[in-house]
Parts: sequence; C-alpha cells; structure tokens
Amino acid sequence: MRYPNPYASHVLSCDVISRTLTPSGSLLTTRLLLKRGSLPRWAQNLVGRAESWILEESEVDPMGKILRCRTRNLDHVKVMQVEEWAMLRQNPEGQTIHTTEARIRSRFGWGLTKKIENHGLNRFKANVQRVSNCRT
Repeated sequence: MRYPNPYASHVLSCDVISRTLTPSGSLLTTRLLLKRGSLPRWAQNLVGRAESWILEESEVDPMGKILRCRTRNLDHVKVMQVEEWAMLRQNPEGQTIHTTEARIRSRFGWGLTKKIENHGLNRFKANVQRVSNCRT
C-alpha cells in the first residue's frame, strides 16, 4: 500500500475493491480513495466537508506498455463532478508519454455553475503544473 504517503497527504485512505488479470495479461484494478481538499470560502456551505470519495479504475497492459486510469468523484456530484483520464505509454524511443484529460461539470445552478466549473478547472490546471514542476 502506498498510503499514507508523505507526498500525497491529501489521500486519507485507499482500498482495493477488485483486482483481476485478463486473458490478454492486463491487470484491472478498482480502488476507492478518500481524499481531503481545501474549499474556497464560498463553497464551504455548499459542500459542508472538504473530503470526497473517489473511484479509480486502472488497467496496466504490459504487452502494449500502457497504463490507463480513470478517476471520478462519487459524492458532491451536483456541486462539481470531476472525471479524469490519464494514460502513460512508451514511445518507440523508450520514453514515457503521459496524457491527461479531465471533464469538470457542475449542475448546481443558481448562477454559480460557471464559477464552480472555473474553480475546478483552475485547481486542475494548478495541480498539473505542480506535478510537472516536481518531475523536472
């Protein structure tokens, strides 16, 4: 288990729900994570707590040298639903190529939808930048 992890202190717990090996040799894993985040002041009354359950589904394909991962929050989805897809693959030169996509949606309404979505997008961009800076 890699949690608790001093580099990911926002992850409070991590449980493996299932892990299977496909006939083609890929490893499929589903994990349930509890993460803590910080909320802007305007969101504290909307959400109530700065913790969220996250479902992570991953596939490690050793033959194709690809790792695919999809994560999504299970609670607070009316306020903000975040789905993230990440893929790591090896290029012909042996380098690792990392691609990440995210969809951030709010169905909250009351004139706050765009503000919530923009906040989520800005946080996502900042996290990607922070992680990129750690690799260099």
